[in-house]
Formats: sequence, C-alpha cells, structure tokens
Amino acid sequence: MEEVRIDGNLCAIIIGASYDEPGITFFTEPQLSQQLASMSHRAGKIISAHTHNPSERIIHMTQEALFIRRGRLRVDFYGVDRVWRFSRVLSAGDVILLIAGGHGFEVLEDLNMIEVKQGPYAGDQDKTVFEPLLRAPGC
Repeated sequence: MEEVRIDGNLCAIIIGASYDEPGITFFTEPQLSQQLASMSHRAGKIISAHTHNPSERIIHMTQEALFIRRGRLRVDFYGVDRVWRFSRVLSAGDVILLIAGGHGFEVLEDLNMIEVKQGPYAGDQDKTVFEPLLRAPGC
C-alpha cells in the first residue's frame, strides 16, 4: 500500500495486486467521501445481511477508484500548480483511489479497467482539463 502525497496533501492511495492481509483494513480516513478497504476472510465467514440507511452527504471533491483488470497504466501526478511531480505504473490487479490533486494517464499496454466515482455526473462541470506546465518524461 502506498500513500501518494504532494506538498503534504494526500492525493492517492495505491493498493498493489499482491496486497493480502487477513481481516478488514480501511485505507481511508472516515471523513473522505470515498472509502477504500481490503477484506479477506476464510471460507464460511458470514457477513450479516444488511442495507445502507439513507444519509445526506456533502461532497466537496470528486474522488475516483480505478481497478486495473488487464494491461498497464501510467498515472501522472500534478501539484495544484499544474506541474508534473512524479508517475506510478499500475498493472493488472492494482487499485488506485484518486483523492485530490491533478492527474493524467497514459495507457502503456492494452487496458481494461473499472472506474468508480461519486454521482450524479456533473458533465462538463465535473473537471477542469489543463495543459501541464511540465510533462512527465517521455510525453
């Protein structure tokens, strides 16, 4: 598990495909609007049937989780100044929760991934596309 920080701010959490700890591990603090956890249980474990209660929540920033199913993806991280800081490469089985800051992607190998983020979708108001002031090497 890697916490990605830029200027002291938590921007992402990466869970590698090999992560496998017993029990339940939450990687996010309770105040984040997207929660990410690993759950490993032995066969026969019962998780009680349940529903989730209606709860009004205020979301200040869209957060998204990407589940890499096949291929390789380079994730480029940018500071609020839109300057490239560093990159990470994700492969099949890896998961990343993008929490804050700027990010961009390059598909390095044919890719299939699943994205999960809050809704409802705000269309063009959902994000600001920018031209990086400094690009990742090789771009």
